[in-house]
Amino acid sequence: MSTSQIAFLKGHGTENDFVIVPDPDNALDLPVPVVARLCDRRAGIGGDGLLHVVRSAAHPEARDMAGEAEWFMDYRNADGSVAEMCGNGVRVFARYLQRAGLVAEGDLAVATRGGVKRAHLAKDGDVTVSMGRAALPEDGVTVSVDGRSWDARNVNMGNPHAVAFVEDLDHAGDLLSVPPFSPPSVYPDGVNIEFVADRGPRHVAMRVHERGSGETRSCGTGACAVAVAAARRDGLDPALTGAPATYTVDLPGGTLVITEHPDGGIDMTGPAVIVAEGVIDSSWLETMIG
Repeated sequence: MSTSQIAFLKGHGTENDFVIVPDPDNALDLPVPVVARLCDRRAGIGGDGLLHVVRSAAHPEARDMAGEAEWFMDYRNADGSVAEMCGNGVRVFARYLQRAGLVAEGDLAVATRGGVKRAHLAKDGDVTVSMGRAALPEDGVTVSVDGRSWDARNVNMGNPHAVAFVEDLDHAGDLLSVPPFSPPSVYPDGVNIEFVADRGPRHVAMRVHERGSGETRSCGTGACAVAVAAARRDGLDPALTGAPATYTVDLPGGTLVITEHPDGGIDMTGPAVIVAEGVIDSSWLETMIG
């Protein structure tokens, strides 16, 4: 990693917060320990994850998407591990591109490890992301916390989710560590676990333990997984009814609106805010790499 001055920004989507590192030419090496320290809330900048902003043509994992999407969201979890996708991250990523003058209000495409995602920057400040289709594998798991157990629905949004419906969100416990689930073979690479309680017709609230990050204030792919799981639980499948199904999902950090369309496509709408920008201290980085 070059230790010349490195710019960063800080942003959040429904309080799911991210360190943003612009690096159009993919010139920076971001090893796991550095990402983890940058995301550390006491020893670094602090965030639920890191958005590495790279031109698709400059990144080996995104070159084949460059014709469709100019920009690649190289997303990392707070522990430094690589992740396929982050829905809130896409919204914040799009907001950063707009702030930097790289895209205008309206539609844009963002390359991710979970495929190309379509976003729309609205005049009112909200960002809508087309999250793709949900896969619903038949194998599920049982999630347990403090002596209680629930069957969890397996939903894949480009990353894996286990959705458990509970009577009270407090039943999820502190979510500091991964809630035990079985059989572990269903999610060999780990899983995001959502606990969901009803708030009204097509209105739910959730808490989530994100793989590699612990409990977060919001999770976009998790909110989509929850809306799909709630719709199926409620007997709604837009592919069969021909009508979209829209759910309001309350998270600790705010509210997202999720719509599943008859063709299977899922839209997520919510706010995205850039709150700060600055420069990472080069001597601190030298200490980190040394």
